[in-house]
Amino acid sequence: MVKNPFIPLDFASRAPHIFAMSLPPGFLDELRTRVPISQVVGRKVSWDMRKSNQGKGDYWAPCPFHQEKTASFHVQDAKGFYYCFGCQAKGDAIGFIKETENVGFMEAVEILAAEAGMSVPKPDPKMVEKADRRKELADVMDEAVRWFQMSLNMGAAADARAYLDRRGLNGEALQQFEIGFAPNDRAGLKSALMGRGISEQKLVDTGLIIKPDDGGTSYDRFRGRIMFPIRDARGRCVAFGGRAMDPNARAKYLNSPETILFDKGRSLYNHGPARSAVGRGQPLIVAEGYMDVIALVRAGFEGAVAPLGTAITENQLAMMWQITPEPIIALDGDKAGLRAAYRLIDLAMPLLQTGRALRFALMPEGQDPDDLLRAKGAGAVQAILDNAMPLVELLWRRETEGQTFDSPDRKAALDKRLRGSTSQIQDQNLRSHYDQAIKDLRWDFFRAARSFKSGSTRNIPQQAGASTKGSVLAAGEGDVALFLREAVILAILIRYPELVYEYLDELAMLDFEHGDHPAMLRILMRHCQDVVFDPSVVLSENLGADPFEKFMTLGHLKVVPCLRRSGDIEMARLTLKEELGKLGAHRGLEAELQESSQMPEDGLDEWVLHRLGQAADAANRAQRADQDDQTQYDVADNGARISRDERNKLDDLIGAIRFQKTKK
Repeated sequence: MVKNPFIPLDFASRAPHIFAMSLPPGFLDELRTRVPISQVVGRKVSWDMRKSNQGKGDYWAPCPFHQEKTASFHVQDAKGFYYCFGCQAKGDAIGFIKETENVGFMEAVEILAAEAGMSVPKPDPKMVEKADRRKELADVMDEAVRWFQMSLNMGAAADARAYLDRRGLNGEALQQFEIGFAPNDRAGLKSALMGRGISEQKLVDTGLIIKPDDGGTSYDRFRGRIMFPIRDARGRCVAFGGRAMDPNARAKYLNSPETILFDKGRSLYNHGPARSAVGRGQPLIVAEGYMDVIALVRAGFEGAVAPLGTAITENQLAMMWQITPEPIIALDGDKAGLRAAYRLIDLAMPLLQTGRALRFALMPEGQDPDDLLRAKGAGAVQAILDNAMPLVELLWRRETEGQTFDSPDRKAALDKRLRGSTSQIQDQNLRSHYDQAIKDLRWDFFRAARSFKSGSTRNIPQQAGASTKGSVLAAGEGDVALFLREAVILAILIRYPELVYEYLDELAMLDFEHGDHPAMLRILMRHCQDVVFDPSVVLSENLGADPFEKFMTLGHLKVVPCLRRSGDIEMARLTLKEELGKLGAHRGLEAELQESSQMPEDGLDEWVLHRLGQAADAANRAQRADQDDQTQYDVADNGARISRDERNKLDDLIGAIRFQKTKK
């Protein structure tokens, strides 16, 4: 092999870093964020699912780099890293592609970028110079961190120290988060760092000082503020956040401007430590501000992060999902916090995938996580996190809270808004599950609303008191007629599915009691707005083929005219309406008896007896209607049951035919 005298001997080992520096800043970080390392490695290994924890992005497999039977090869999505405990192979997604595909660094980047749907920028030699510049500016930021920390111990910072002490931040916390203080001095930081040989231009480029456009004297950006260093995922200080001590300050919180080090929409406060905590099994909690994050971490919730004074961005969402499949958004319990959560729903919907979800933990009204921790402790916060609601429930809350749905138009508008939201989900399988969840929430919501409106207590199990257990009012037997009536209603809905939506309000008030009838009714109601609604299919899929087929073979269904004669929807509509009315009359009497059974017999007043009498009259009318129905049928010569009206029409037709023959 001939060595090129113009290439340093260590070029091969440095080549990846040189190529990386030739790419735009942040490109490789975003590339690694777009594609989980488990997705890259998973094409080459078989995961040991007994040892892996897919929900936490933690995977184990036999090592692809050496022969073994046990799973000693460990992959963590939160860290974007793999490590083999057998052969000590380690690296990131790019390194894994290099090793397994036998390609160079840039080829591996191109392979990964194609999978992520990103274009690889052409190498730019100037990027090496920019990378060196970023390194120099990061060093300047570290100098500023130390100076702010030192300033916190000065006399001018007494009020700041008192404030931090009131917030429960002791010396250990101040050191952990590198909290400092910027004196109310126009040139305090500038003079100190320039005195250490740092140029004015570097201070301008880091955003630490401001240079007026008119050429005036530059001055410190942060003055009279408690300072919070903001570090990127690799631990480099890229910006600062400052909280004003003056209550009349124009901005309570002030962040560094965007620089070649700092992109606000691609940064998270406490990113690196939170990622490590999630790797240890902690949840990722997204709070609103620095103080919330610090309070959560100090209380044991170490996986806390915060966006930097702005609404969560698409890039920040991608960063969160790179850490964990299901971040918990913990927002303040005020109107602003709720509005932020609602905006996040709209941002997240088109980005949702299987393995990319969100949950929302809403703090009590008027409190943020820091307030709640100081008032009630970590247990109260943990309880809220444990009950964090999935995104679909918050979506439903946004579209229904404080609104009235007392007309078909308002209900239709609600359905349209919800469909508009879920239609943005690109993953078809996930979208179908969201649509089903919306149907379930809709059914429960309107059923509860109607039950509340009617004052019904039928669903509440009640037991007769000691003085009424022997009363006739407390006695009751199941009625076979009710079973048959429920079956007729269901059979009509199955044969004429358009009637399910037409009678949705009435059906939602029913309380079927027999066999599979309650489940069948719920399934029909939940699916009645499907694009393709086939009752026999949805019932078989949800209950199984056997129960459905058994139901459809019930003998008494064969004699119902609208079921024997297909296509007569008007007769079906009339029959359904009558059956619902009769069932309602029976249920009404049962409800009155149930309520009355809780009263001693000697305590029944005239009003209760009057109500019982009315309910009994309604039930008797329904029973007489049943008897009238029975008299409206004849038995034909072959034993079949036929409607008397149909029999009369048939006799008239036969008579007319005979008359015509006689006339001829």
